[in-house]
Amino acid sequence: MINTNPKILSIQDLSDHLDKMREKKKIVLCHGVFDLLHIGHIKYFENAKTAGDILIVTVTPDRYVNKGPNRPAFPEQLRCEAIASLEVVDYVALNEWPTAVETIHLLKPDIYAKGSEYQNAGNDLTGKIVDEEQAVLENGGSMYFTNDIVFSSSALLNQFSADYPEETRKFFQTIAHAHGENKIFSYIDNARSLKVLVIGEAILDEYSYCDMIGVAAKDPAIVVQYQSQERFAGGILAVANNLAGFCDNVDLIAMLGEFESEETFIKEHLAGNINPEFFYKKDSPTIVKQRYVREGPTIQKLFEVHKINQRDLSASEQSMLQDQILSRINEYDLVLVVDFGHGFITHDTAQLIAKNAKFLAVNTQANSGNRGFNVISKYPSADFICLNDLEIKLEERNNPGTVFDMLKSAAKKLSCPLTIVTQGKEGCICYCSDDEIIMIPAFAKKVVDRIGTGDALIAIASLCAVQRAPVIITGFVGNAAASVAVSTVGHRSSIGKIPFKKYITMLLK
Repeated sequence: MINTNPKILSIQDLSDHLDKMREKKKIVLCHGVFDLLHIGHIKYFENAKTAGDILIVTVTPDRYVNKGPNRPAFPEQLRCEAIASLEVVDYVALNEWPTAVETIHLLKPDIYAKGSEYQNAGNDLTGKIVDEEQAVLENGGSMYFTNDIVFSSSALLNQFSADYPEETRKFFQTIAHAHGENKIFSYIDNARSLKVLVIGEAILDEYSYCDMIGVAAKDPAIVVQYQSQERFAGGILAVANNLAGFCDNVDLIAMLGEFESEETFIKEHLAGNINPEFFYKKDSPTIVKQRYVREGPTIQKLFEVHKINQRDLSASEQSMLQDQILSRINEYDLVLVVDFGHGFITHDTAQLIAKNAKFLAVNTQANSGNRGFNVISKYPSADFICLNDLEIKLEERNNPGTVFDMLKSAAKKLSCPLTIVTQGKEGCICYCSDDEIIMIPAFAKKVVDRIGTGDALIAIASLCAVQRAPVIITGFVGNAAASVAVSTVGHRSSIGKIPFKKYITMLLK
């Protein structure tokens, strides 16, 4: 970070500087993101300063701000400079760790000041205030809770920012007033005890990053210069990883290939609380989808190469899979199937799952390998289905029809109590069996990569659906998960519960 203000020091330089004044001065530490500097922060700093002689403020760096997509609104350097411009603040440093615990051990403040909202440790979603207080006491310091006017940077950004359309802001206000974050959090928190089984194809997504050179001189072929490659655990593996952030245990039944199984890579990239069981398709590799992309603000896909065997499982393979599913399916509160249509889940297997699951959530994906052949009617009487607008059109064989009409028709034909159809930048439509329709706008401000967005939506929304949450909450939580997923490249990161709850808090303020 380029620094022109003498009050802004590195965290180590600040520690050395404070060592020279500890005997004569009482040091007060404030720590936070301070994304939008406002009067509440100024009052907080002024109140904290009264508890000692020297006020230092440490700032959470951009990479550790976990309040959802597009946060922080202001980069770390500007946040430090804004705080340093205040006369009441003596020194500012950019933190080097995700929390203040390590900072407290290094700086050893006499007083650690927090706002009054942190006096009840239960109000801290991260639970880190307890660890921070312990670190303060271990270093001979004490806690100090300020008591002054409190504002929220998130609330101010939501209120005065033009980033969200008026319709979206009104939707946030509606759900905040009708339900509130505590009710929404109750469904998220209660998901930890659910017994969940996830079924589908394992897919490795390879991103080969390239720079465009041009078009070949003798053939109509795109020419690119290779730069680097990144590999992700995709398909049903990514779905399971997203669920693992919310559930204590997730059981997984996934299809790998008999050769080039990539099992070592897959196991290394599954969350520790996922219990995998793999089925190996004969004469087949594990599916790999290699995408040649140009990286930028939005990932641009140039072309794809798939390593895949599209045939259905053989009769003996199907029999083994069905026996395994039948032996355990009654144990689960939620069975989630994401069917990528690459031969793992046949029509008979789909019907067996639909008949025996206590609660079944399903997506049948339309992609280049199965378009028109992999439709949701494979799964009669599912409890929750989630499709995009193309997938609902394929089910209804009705391209020019309205999504509303097709959604109603498919839901009634399949006797499905809850259906969500996603529409990209238009958000999603939720329909339940009593003819209730709810439109939910899109929350994402910036699209980085659409891969895995629908998988994230159905994964997190299904946790609310199985608890019979109000339709608007299920749709809201699903859309929030999609907006988190669309803001990252591929499956580079999964959705974590604490950052996700912080994001919801930010949206509803």
